Amino acid sequence: MKDRGKIFVWTLFDFANTSFSVIIVTVVFSKYFSNYVAGGQNWIWGLAVSVSMVIAAFLSPPLGAIADVSRNRKRFLLIFTLLSVCCTLLMFFVKSGDILLGFALFVLANIGFEAGLVFYDAFLPNLTEKKNFGRVSGYGFAMGYVGALAVLLIVMFMLPESTSPDYYYYIRLTFVVAALFFFVFSIPLFLFVREPQTSEVIKTDLIRNGINKSFETLKNIFFRKKYPPISRFLFAFFLYNDAIITIIAFASIFASNILNMSDEQVIIFFVIVQSTAIAGSFIFGIISDHIGPKKTISITLVVWIVVVIGAFFVQTVSEFYIVGLLAGLAIGSSQSCSRSLMALLTPKEREAEFFGFYDGLFGKSSAVVGPLIYGIVSDISNERFAALAIGIFFVVGFFVLQKVVVPPLKNHS
Repeated sequence: MKDRGKIFVWTLFDFANTSFSVIIVTVVFSKYFSNYVAGGQNWIWGLAVSVSMVIAAFLSPPLGAIADVSRNRKRFLLIFTLLSVCCTLLMFFVKSGDILLGFALFVLANIGFEAGLVFYDAFLPNLTEKKNFGRVSGYGFAMGYVGALAVLLIVMFMLPESTSPDYYYYIRLTFVVAALFFFVFSIPLFLFVREPQTSEVIKTDLIRNGINKSFETLKNIFFRKKYPPISRFLFAFFLYNDAIITIIAFASIFASNILNMSDEQVIIFFVIVQSTAIAGSFIFGIISDHIGPKKTISITLVVWIVVVIGAFFVQTVSEFYIVGLLAGLAIGSSQSCSRSLMALLTPKEREAEFFGFYDGLFGKSSAVVGPLIYGIVSDISNERFAALAIGIFFVVGFFVLQKVVVPPLKNHS
């Protein structure tokens, strides 16, 4: 590895930003908004997730291309990080019935979070050799789940009993905690990780050049078929990532509505998930460097299929905890290995542009269909059938992934 200290500082951003995904997207705000602010209308939360992902999806490829040719990845990452942090802070003022305010703040905050990942992930190929992409990506996700575990423990100890008259005040205070956690621990990356160097620099007409480059790349990937492994992988990623994001967005709602779990039980559940996710990110990151990211992702997709089937049949909180153990093992490893596979397939010096398609057009737009399907199916039936419907995405994604041809690691240094 080139610089272990630089890698550690890079992973601290994962440590920081997971506070947003776990508190806002997964555990607290999702349930607060759906059940309290929106009066139990799950489809509105699903729409909020989908809208934010669509906007981030179309922003990311041209922004990635602009960042590549302008050497400004850190600047773009800072802008989107501040957008997410500020909007998350303002969520403190969202109360019962403030659907429009909560919707708008979440959409903006999630755009900042998701668009920022394009520039953060694009640092990976410059941190280490290709043969170490799997474990370094795994370190990042593991650090992310350590951060999620830390912020969950803080929230668990600060929340009073649900019968307390100040309960929802403290719920809203957790949004402030998530924002500050995100901001403070993201600072080291901006101070100590250098901007990746590139030989291609265009100083004028950045926006036009960025848009033109992203459209040219899109045509090369899907119409001219210049990068067939990337096009197949992005389609597979589109499918299974849709299911993963949907599960993240609706897990606490499922726990509350199907198993009547209290907020404390839900937080304990996600503590379990984060704990096994840490182990999964480390273990599967190492496995990925030995058997390759494609085979490792395939293993995790089988685990995900077992998870959604288990969610359909689960009857008790204890059984749900077991499902959470498996989900934790799969979530970090599937996303970590996907990032390392994309880094392996991506042409040198075009990392931000290609990660714009990976994180953006396919990562974000993949979250459009799943949340809407889950919200609609759960509203007309229940969350059990909604979870089972999402499992179809894992199955199809698994078979598409098998068509991806991966270059041998030994030919790259």
